[in-house]
Amino acid sequence: MVMAGGGFHFGYYLGAYAAMRDQGMAPDVLLASCGGAIAATLIQNLPTDAERKAWLCAPQMYHFWSGLKSKHQATLLGSFSGAMRRRFFGQPAKYIPDLFHDYMFDIPPQLPLPDRTSEPEISVAIVAGKLLYAEHEAGQLRDQRKLFVETIFCDPRAAELIGDLPCPLSAEKYGDNAVASEILLDVSMPLGDAVRASISDMFYFRCHSSPGGDYIGGVIDLFPLEVAAQLADQVIMEIKGGYDKTYGLPALRTVLGFDGNARLNDVLQQPADIWFDTSDMEQVFLHQRIQQKIIWRKNKINIVTPPTYEAYVAMIEAQWQFGYQRAMAGLARQATQSSAAPAYPFLPADA
Repeated sequence: MVMAGGGFHFGYYLGAYAAMRDQGMAPDVLLASCGGAIAATLIQNLPTDAERKAWLCAPQMYHFWSGLKSKHQATLLGSFSGAMRRRFFGQPAKYIPDLFHDYMFDIPPQLPLPDRTSEPEISVAIVAGKLLYAEHEAGQLRDQRKLFVETIFCDPRAAELIGDLPCPLSAEKYGDNAVASEILLDVSMPLGDAVRASISDMFYFRCHSSPGGDYIGGVIDLFPLEVAAQLADQVIMEIKGGYDKTYGLPALRTVLGFDGNARLNDVLQQPADIWFDTSDMEQVFLHQRIQQKIIWRKNKINIVTPPTYEAYVAMIEAQWQFGYQRAMAGLARQATQSSAAPAYPFLPADA
């Protein structure tokens, strides 16, 4: 089962997994990126659906998210002007990006994740991107140099199955992007470090530095369907909405050098055994989510959680139910169709 991002809405993956397990389709492997890596860790480390939801709903998780603040040096004007430069003037990975200093929000190096309580029943593989340059090189011309290598943190069995699979972005149709042609397999990274690396979204959070190197998030391959096909005979994948053209697409183009919606559309035309539709998630949770808020008097953009702990718990419950219902709908659709492809052609609105 691929857990492809989810941002602050990643609680829906817990519901989707619960639906699969209730229907006798519990995955053997979770392949996760960005926020999905947090959900995958909860599933591996806690044995029941009730314990996973309880951990996510715990007061310490609410206080953790409530405590995230904008970086002291980050200003509203600076963040907005940077986004506009990337949108209107950014060229595909022309310069080496400064992912060490150009970000908006501080986040602790260690996330509040539970310790494993028993021998895991499920394998977890986590996607991130290792930087192939040093901090002092930021700002220099890239000049066709590869700046990142897709990295999968996994156990030895998963590494054996992935083998020498090339990075999907090495295909000629993605042009001269900044991602290396190979996939790096890491079987030694502690799970907490792997999750922290995977959520290091460019321009939002600083790249994650560890003894093994510096890492950008799972955005390097947010829809790793090709990797999933190496890991299992059956693949469960969601139909996701496209990147927005104001922030998401320009950031991806400027840092990694490829069109994110073109990549998403390519993935959605490939076969998977079960598809469940989360493409309208942003609209569903428009008024019930952790979000960015402009603080005009402080010239800042802050992360704002629901105003009360009770509202936070209700938000997590809504996410869980959304995932459960969409996964059940995907299972019902799969049972009535012979084709493994989505039931309708999907092209992101900004492609």
